[in-house]
Amino acid sequence: MKKWLFIFSAGTLLTTGLFAQARKITFEKYTLPNGLKVILHQDNSAPVVAVTALYHVGSKNEDTARTGFAHFFEHLLFEGTENIKRGEFMKYVNDAGGNLNANTSQDRTFYYELLPSNQLKLGLWLESERMMHAKIEDIGVNTQREVVKEEKRQRVDNQPYGSIITEILKRSFKEHPYKWAPIGSMDHLNAAKLDEFINFYKTFYVPDTCVLSIAGDFNTADAKKLIEDYFGAIPKGTRPIPRPNITEKPLGGEVRDVIQDNIQLPAVIQAYRAPKQGSEEDYAFRMLSTVLSGGRSARMSKVLVDQKQLALQAASIPFFNEDAGLFINFAIASMGVKPEVLEPQVDSVVNSLKAELISEKEFQKVKNQIESNFVSANSTMAGIAESLANYEVYFGDANLINTELNRYQKVTRQDILNVAKKYLNKDNRVVLYYVPKTKAAPTGKP
Repeated sequence: MKKWLFIFSAGTLLTTGLFAQARKITFEKYTLPNGLKVILHQDNSAPVVAVTALYHVGSKNEDTARTGFAHFFEHLLFEGTENIKRGEFMKYVNDAGGNLNANTSQDRTFYYELLPSNQLKLGLWLESERMMHAKIEDIGVNTQREVVKEEKRQRVDNQPYGSIITEILKRSFKEHPYKWAPIGSMDHLNAAKLDEFINFYKTFYVPDTCVLSIAGDFNTADAKKLIEDYFGAIPKGTRPIPRPNITEKPLGGEVRDVIQDNIQLPAVIQAYRAPKQGSEEDYAFRMLSTVLSGGRSARMSKVLVDQKQLALQAASIPFFNEDAGLFINFAIASMGVKPEVLEPQVDSVVNSLKAELISEKEFQKVKNQIESNFVSANSTMAGIAESLANYEVYFGDANLINTELNRYQKVTRQDILNVAKKYLNKDNRVVLYYVPKTKAAPTGKP
């Protein structure tokens, strides 16, 4: 149910001109009196429907002494409601021939059901139950505490390189709540009392923090009637929503550290401070990332893995959030290659983007990959529903689903060079060496 790291990767496309080919996504948007925003995309081409609910609450909205609540609720709110018995939330969907899931990030919590189109009513009932009638009680809280602990053990503690995001965030941000990962602290979850969970639910799981986005095979007029029936009576939230208003100071110099992990091969991780999502620099940065890491022929893999054979894997990832961002490079060393040897080679590839404009041929390739990735993301009803909700929550403009490619189209080769020169500097980054626990750790200095 959980994805912490959204990797922006694009497949290779042999044709061009997808800006003109991408179909327009039609939708209707309105707001109920209780503040619930609704977005409807009717597409009767296949008998499926995606019912999604995006709550504008993530780990950044948590109390510093109670981290992990947003992710915990992603699990807890499948426990049951006043009208749904424990363990039956998923059973309803499975019995109807559908599937469901959820994920949490620093900025949002997202739930979805993918159903046969004749089960739209079921999806709306389930999400209205989650919003209005969730049962926050000791048995569910205690059960999900153990579930989350096991998830942390599997995905962070015992997963090779699994702590990378946690270790990066706490060194990259000093004041902003982005400094902790959504998985949060198990000690905080253990210490929390039942009334704290109830208060979190009553604060954030209200209509005016949610976008209900539905895409697929339905009749819009009928859907609006059902939405009113299921959501119209839910009262508007009455509590203030904690939203951080913090601008991080410059990093103030390179931060370096060594992390001993249960791994066999060392790795070099670099995290540069970067702009927030949706800014003009964000789009140039995402294109820069594709230059470095858009497939096997991109620079990181081509140089470090194929040509020099110094790394088994190398990639660049834009990790951009609502308030601020990071740009992460990582490379897992080949057998016998020390991180002190690998790091300068990673720097060499990155610094090549600061030295000169990328070629017109490479620029066109990157544009094609961006376009392909964008079109693929919006090729399913689930993808369309999620994109509409994201654009509405983060930018107040769901129609970006039709126009955002224009923002990429405006990026020039000079823009890519400019962001590389501005941000990809040593005094603006965190560098981690991941090394096997069984070996002596290096100093972290190249």
